[in-house]
Amino acid sequence: MLSSLIFVVQNKTLSLTNTENCNLDTRQRNNLYLPQTNITTCQKGAYYSRIKIFNNLALEIKNVADKQKKFKIAFKKILYTYSIYTLEEYFRHL
Repeated sequence: MLSSLIFVVQNKTLSLTNTENCNLDTRQRNNLYLPQTNITTCQKGAYYSRIKIFNNLALEIKNVADKQKKFKIAFKKILYTYSIYTLEEYFRHL
């Protein structure tokens, strides 16, 4: 899970933010745009899952996403605090 998030952090330019996709000023404007799809295989794919995980991060962690080392430390702290081992546990706790 951490390696997927590191990929998103390192390659943020590959994904659009919600503001870039739609010019509305909403609370989720800084989240990465999650493509709308009804196909389960797409929703369970790596690209879709990475964005979904990144968007569910706490704001404090997203703010340090530009600094890779601080981002790793902050995210590992969450994983250790809540003993998260699967994606289901991750989404349930956050």
